[in-house]
Amino acid sequence: MDATMKPRNTDDVEKVVAWAAAEDQPLEIIGQGSKRTLGRPVQAAHVLDLSGLTGVESYEPAELVLTVKAGTPIAEVEKLVDDNGQELSFEPMDFGPLLGVTPAQGTIGGVLAANLSGPRRIKAGAARDHVLGMEAVSGRGEIFNSGGKVVKNVTGYDLPRALCGAYGTLAVATTVTLKVNPKPETSATFVLSGLDDDDGIKALCQAMGSSAEVSGAAHLPAEVNGGSSSTVLRLEGFSTSVDYRFKTLQALLGTYGTPSRLEASETGALWQTIRDVKPYAGGETPVWRLSVAPTAGPQLVASLRETFELQAYYDWSGGLVWLSCMDGSLHEAEIRAAVDAVGGGHATLVRADASQRSNVPVFHPQPAPLAALSRRLKEQFDPKGILNPGKMVSGV
Repeated sequence: MDATMKPRNTDDVEKVVAWAAAEDQPLEIIGQGSKRTLGRPVQAAHVLDLSGLTGVESYEPAELVLTVKAGTPIAEVEKLVDDNGQELSFEPMDFGPLLGVTPAQGTIGGVLAANLSGPRRIKAGAARDHVLGMEAVSGRGEIFNSGGKVVKNVTGYDLPRALCGAYGTLAVATTVTLKVNPKPETSATFVLSGLDDDDGIKALCQAMGSSAEVSGAAHLPAEVNGGSSSTVLRLEGFSTSVDYRFKTLQALLGTYGTPSRLEASETGALWQTIRDVKPYAGGETPVWRLSVAPTAGPQLVASLRETFELQAYYDWSGGLVWLSCMDGSLHEAEIRAAVDAVGGGHATLVRADASQRSNVPVFHPQPAPLAALSRRLKEQFDPKGILNPGKMVSGV
């Protein structure tokens, strides 16, 4: 009989996973379910619902350290640190608008399981770079702790890095400790209008190589930006510093045209749109997330335009391409061939129906040596294969 189990604490999680391992009963691991359609459909009859594992265990603003239970809504975590003049600098994206579910429903455990990072990743690093420690239950039904509650903890293996981005296939995280940072005093966006993809990415890369300390670099072609392209660079910090760095970009990028400026409120709205892939929200067309060398993005998109109708925009100074297949087909073979042709990278299918996600590799196929290493890691953490089976790779 199918069952949904909702543990109240780590001990409950341990008991459920130990039972599942003993009985060879696969489990689908969810929080609020906001990212349930990310990855392949899970091959499990039972659901382990972590939405009851909520609450702050400790928060020391002066030490920049926060420990919370994994089922705590990310919106609550962000409000808590914001109220204390701090932020999660990896700027976790909200998949709600893109996947057609209620926005702001994700959990901190889900954010880390998917290693979700927003535009500020180019400056602050990925979500996994901000994890100090983690308590989790392995697929063997064993509780383990890794890391600690201090920023300079270097003891033992860095298991949280392995768990971040594993989509709950290695262990069930129950408590996480994060590094938080002071929130910048203000922000502004440097905007160049009317550039094509090639010039837009060239401008972004020039800015990233400057002393302007850019914390967001994106190019929005006309098709996703209301008829005129925008090449945008975010600056954050003290107001005098932001003003000075804006002038630095003016001098550096003067050949691309006269810039306009967005102040803090408009800047916040724009980068949330970029972060949450709102240009494709509310639709049903397949959406891909392509990771390539920044300068390769325009070439990749141009080659694919010769094959099928698409829309695309660029984040991470061109290194992240969000691409929508406007004809409704996946074009998996063409997209992955194009990624290989520009020097390699990763193509991840983010939005598609269950049938489509079952029939193609959702995540970019790994080279044989890396795939073998991944299998060995899975065998060590989850030898019975009961945690989110099939979520990342068919049959695993």
